[in-house]
Amino acid sequence: MPTRSQTLAKANALRGMFETQGAVLVEPPILQPAGTLLDLYGEDIRARAYVTSDALRGEQMLRPDFTVPVVQMHMADGAEPARYTYAGEVFRRQEHDPDRANEYVQVGYEVFDRTDPAGADAEVFALIASALDGLPVTPVTGDIGVLMAAVDGLQTTQRRKAALMRHIWRPRRFRQMLHRFAGQTPIPATRAALLAGDVITDAPLIGLRSAAEIGARVQALHDDAAAPPITGDEVDLIEALLGLRETLPFALTRLHDLAMDLPAISSAVARIDARAQALAARGVAIDQLMFDASYGRSQMEYYDGFVFGFRAEGRPDLPSIAGGGRYDALTRRLGQGAEIPAVGGVMRPGLMLELEAAR
Repeated sequence: MPTRSQTLAKANALRGMFETQGAVLVEPPILQPAGTLLDLYGEDIRARAYVTSDALRGEQMLRPDFTVPVVQMHMADGAEPARYTYAGEVFRRQEHDPDRANEYVQVGYEVFDRTDPAGADAEVFALIASALDGLPVTPVTGDIGVLMAAVDGLQTTQRRKAALMRHIWRPRRFRQMLHRFAGQTPIPATRAALLAGDVITDAPLIGLRSAAEIGARVQALHDDAAAPPITGDEVDLIEALLGLRETLPFALTRLHDLAMDLPAISSAVARIDARAQALAARGVAIDQLMFDASYGRSQMEYYDGFVFGFRAEGRPDLPSIAGGGRYDALTRRLGQGAEIPAVGGVMRPGLMLELEAAR
């Protein structure tokens, strides 16, 4: 295992590489206000955050990553376009996996640029790939935006679309919900009884929900039961999309085929096309680059477009050595009316050193 001083030296070297690309060094505080952050991080990270509080500052958390604090900083007073880099510790509880580190060093690169999103995607990926050159790692890419577009294009109610969108990052729950909305799975017995009016109780009202809120939820269940099912053809198209895993050129061919029957994804597919061209222009061997349409669905929930990761070959015990993605919607949420396309990626220098030592 590398020492702390070795890891920090590697982190500084990686950070220096990004600074040569024009990135500004930023150092968000280790202790961050928790309120907004807890809403923005995915369910998995949120459950593993270290949270504390005091009377003066309120609820605080040890930063689980750098991206959200960097976006907050940029949207408050950042110039445009902008590139940032950082290096430092992040903290995540590992109660269910004690072999994983709960504190480790992360180095990152974030690009805020509205002129050429595809070029920015390629820039971040290619720079990180170059830093990993020579290590036994395999890259994979994906695009959360394609699935989002497919869900938005379904011929169903807005309430159902919103429910599916919320569960994009929980693949098993998403699939269960999709098939239930298509009428392909039975309604749970308790819900069927409720909808049939067979549930009667004189129990006192307890908990945080008011009687009006409970009534509204029951009405929503009735409305959903009355809505026509999602068609089997649409379910099949979504399933075909979720199962797509090919090298990028073959994946694009398949995505264009799917777009013929699922036109809502056409714009998202065009963005992947543009990204592929930008990656090739930067020397990335796209003929060997894997595209997995389901990739990224167990990562940060603020990603809404391009996603990528690098896994160590023959080391399934290790987390991703590097990864990142596009998070345009996050800038809208934190921008108080402003927004800017943004993409970033992070590396773990400690894991990189471990792989270097094993060569």
